[in-house]
This record gives sequence, structure tokens and C-alpha cells, in this order.
Amino acid sequence: MENKHLLKTSTIALCIFLFIQQVQQILATATNTTRKAPAILVFGDSIVDPGNNNAISTTIKCNFPPYGQNFPHHLSTGRFSNGRIPSDILASKLGIKDYVPAYLDANLTEYDLLTGVSFASGACGYDPLTAEIMQVLTMDDQLKLFKEYKQKIKAIAGEKIAEEIISKSYYLIITGADDLANTYFTTPFRSNYDLSSYIQLVVRFASKFYQDLYNLGARRIIVTSIPPIGSIPSQRTLAGGIERNTVPRYNEAATTCNSELQKEIQRLNHTLPGANIAFQDMYTPLLDIIQRPSAYGSFEICNKSFGCCLFLCGTRYTQEMQSSASAINNRGQMVPVTFYVKFLGFEVSNRGCCGTGIFEVTLTCNSYTAEPCKDPSKFVFWDTYHLTERAYNILINKLIAKYGLN
Repeated sequence: MENKHLLKTSTIALCIFLFIQQVQQILATATNTTRKAPAILVFGDSIVDPGNNNAISTTIKCNFPPYGQNFPHHLSTGRFSNGRIPSDILASKLGIKDYVPAYLDANLTEYDLLTGVSFASGACGYDPLTAEIMQVLTMDDQLKLFKEYKQKIKAIAGEKIAEEIISKSYYLIITGADDLANTYFTTPFRSNYDLSSYIQLVVRFASKFYQDLYNLGARRIIVTSIPPIGSIPSQRTLAGGIERNTVPRYNEAATTCNSELQKEIQRLNHTLPGANIAFQDMYTPLLDIIQRPSAYGSFEICNKSFGCCLFLCGTRYTQEMQSSASAINNRGQMVPVTFYVKFLGFEVSNRGCCGTGIFEVTLTCNSYTAEPCKDPSKFVFWDTYHLTERAYNILINKLIAKYGLN
């Protein structure tokens, strides 16, 4: 029994040691910032919508299985994934809380409000027409809810503390993909614009939103880039031909729009006193994950007697290796310990885990007609549009490693 306890302790210790090696840079960055962020406030689309669409009349919902199957208690909260989404992961990294609730959740507590909520609505974009087509909240609608939120926290905590929350909190904005993927390339409603003109229109809407948010008190704003929409499963199905290839034109549109958004953000940082708007490139790391899925994933660390443990990593360090260590038993003898370390990369990135993975998203990803894959951890995408929790974790870790949490 003594030896078994020592061996199990050694297995756990190795996991902890390797985990610390991987995340020490992230932890070092977070140490100096978590004390400065009282809350996180989130705007955008389905990537960061934790359930606001549940409360509005739209078909863009996912508050049913198999969505949320890896969320605590297997709850289908309205998050467009199998588990946590980027806003949850970032809030946890900041030391604020593990889950960012939907502002329209009827069960919000005072603590929820004071530490941050999400106003995001699945299927919206910077272009208000994008949201109107799908009958979801526009970005302006989200700002109206934010104004209401400000009054609520003022009533809870008083004017001084409320002002501090508003001025010192993190603001996360993730949207824009639906403007290109849905409104421009899929529907005829903006056909009077060529691509260049439409991108300029999107940037104008985005700039107005950033400035309106700034005028309402936001200062520390994170804006992520539009992802590589031509490489996501839904667009490969719609426009990638019979082989479902990547759609270069769609990715080029995303990179052009990202470049213009970045220029506009740089301009705003020079013209808005005290503004700290950080543009973060999500496009590049996500494209690499999609193109090289086997290079990203987790280490599985096993001991024959005491099983395995997993920890997340950003990129592959090794495919498989054997490592030895030792422990001292109660007689002062050295006990050899052998660990088997195997890297478990993603296996699938061109289709989702849900159903066939070719067309299922929102209502078509359901427990009646679209049984999910047995192991979502092998998939980059949960449905044809949204990543699995594991992929989101890796993506957010890479962004934090590059940009920090300032």
C-alpha cells in the first residue's frame, strides 16, 4: 500500500510538473492583471453567446442536447459548443470566474452582474442586417442592454463602485464572421456592394460600435479578428465543391477585413483618450490548428498500475515517449516508476463532431437526428461552425501566450 501511494503521488507530480512547464508564462502574465479586472463584459456572436438567444424569438438556438454534453451537469445552456466557450475560458484565466452567464438569463444573481455577463447573440455581426436576417440581437441592441446593465450595478453597488467596474473591466468583442460568411457570401441582401465596399461598410459599423462602447465607459477592450471562414466545415460544404475544399476567396476576404479593422483600431487608440483597444489575431493560430490538427492536443501520462491523466497543451512536443522516475518507500528503498507519455492530437478538422459533421449546426445538431461523435476531444469543431471546448482552450492559450492579458 505504501509503494502504491508513492507511485500514485509520483504520477500526479509528473503531470503537475509538465503542466507548470507549459503554462508558467500564462500564469506569470495573469498574476499582475487579475487583481485589476473586477469583471468581464462580452459582446458579439455565437462564439461567445452563453444563452442570450434562449430568451428571444429566433431559430438560432442550441439550448438542447447534445450541446453542452461536456458542460458541468451536461447542461445545454445555450452555448454553441460541447462545453465552455472563449468568454468562460478567458474569465477563468483572468481569475474572475469560471463561467460568464448570459445577461438575459432570468436567474442572474447580484454576483453574476458585478463580475460580468455576456450580451452576445448568436448569428449577429457588425452589420446590423446580419442580425436582422436571423432575428437576433444587433450590436446596437447589445449596447442597449449594456446601458441597462450599468443602471443595475449602480443600484446594487452604488455609483462609485459601478463606475470603477465599468472603467476597469475587460471588454471582449468577438464577431464579424457572420457578416462575410452569411450576409455577404450566402444571401443576396448586400449584393449591391462589391467585396471591398462591403468590407469598408463592416469596418464603419465596427468603428461606431467601438466608439459607442468607449463613450459608455469602456477602456480595456479586446477585439479578436475574424476567423478563417473559408476553412470552417459549414463553408467548405456550401462553397468548397464536392471535395469540400477550403474556400480561398472567403479566407482572403477575412484577412482583408481583419487588416482594415486593425488599422481602424490603431486610429481609434490615437484619437480616443485613455483607450486601450487591443486587436488580437485569432485567424492565424486557428488556421494552423485546422491545417495541422495532429500537432495540437493533450498529453496522456500513464502508469500501468494507476492509470492515466491528461493535460492540455498548445502544440506537440513529442509523439510518444517513456520516462522513468523513482520514489522512496517506507523502508528507504528506491522504487522504480515508469511513465508512458503519449501526445493525443486532434484527428479531424474538416467536419464537426455532431452528426455527419458536414451540415449540422443549431437546430440540425440535435439528439434525435444527429448523434455526436464518441470522442469530441479528437475534433477541432463541435458542429459545422463552432469549435469544441478543447480547441477553444488551445486557441485562447495561444492568444494569451502571444498578447498577454494587459
